[in-house]
Amino acid sequence: MRIVLAEDNALLREGISLLVKSAGHEIVGVAASGPEILPVLLEHRPDIAVLDVRLPPGFRDEGLRAAIEAREHLPGLPVLVLSQYVEQAYAKELLETGAAGTGYLLKDRVGRVEEFLDALERVAAGGTALDPEVVTQLMNKRDPLQSLTARERQVLHLMAQGLDNGTIAGELVVTERAVTKHIGNIFRKLGLPTSDSGHRRVLAVLAYVNA
Repeated sequence: MRIVLAEDNALLREGISLLVKSAGHEIVGVAASGPEILPVLLEHRPDIAVLDVRLPPGFRDEGLRAAIEAREHLPGLPVLVLSQYVEQAYAKELLETGAAGTGYLLKDRVGRVEEFLDALERVAAGGTALDPEVVTQLMNKRDPLQSLTARERQVLHLMAQGLDNGTIAGELVVTERAVTKHIGNIFRKLGLPTSDSGHRRVLAVLAYVNA
C-alpha cells in the first residue's frame, strides 16, 4: 500500500519507514509539521495516512486537525493516528469524522511489529483499530450505559479494537455463538438497527462515548 507519514521525530519516522517497507509497503510522502501534511496528501493521494497527533509548530493537535481537514478534501481517506498519550478529546473527535478507516494507537504499539502492521492493514482496508488503552479510557470517562452487562462491556471493549467474533471468543474463552448473542444484545440496547453494516461495531463505541 502507499503511505503518507507525518512524524517530526526523525528517529521514529525512520523506524516506521523501515518497518512498513519491510512489510512490502511504500512511503510515498513524508511530513514533519502540521502545515506540510495536507499538501503532501493531496499530491500523493495515498492508501492511508499515518499521522502523529502533536506536530510542529504548536505541538498540540496539528496532526489531528490535518487528518480532519484531509478528509474534507479526500473523503474516506483511511487515517491511523499515533499519540504518545491517550488524548481522549482528540480520539473522540477523530472517530466522529467517520468510523470507517480510522485508527488511534499509542506510539509504544509501533514496537509491537505484528500488531502495528495488522492495525495498518486493517485501517487501510476500511476497518478500525483502536489501542486497548484508548478504548479503556474512553469507556471509563463516562458510564451511561447501565443496561450493558459486564460481559457485554468486555465484548464491546474488544469490538472497538477491531477484533472479529472468532478472536473475541478466543479472548474470552467462550463460543463464537455466545459472542454473536452478546453483540446482538449490545446493538439492541444501543438502538443500532440490525440491518446496518459492520460499522455498527464502531457506532456502538461512539454511542458509549457520546451518551
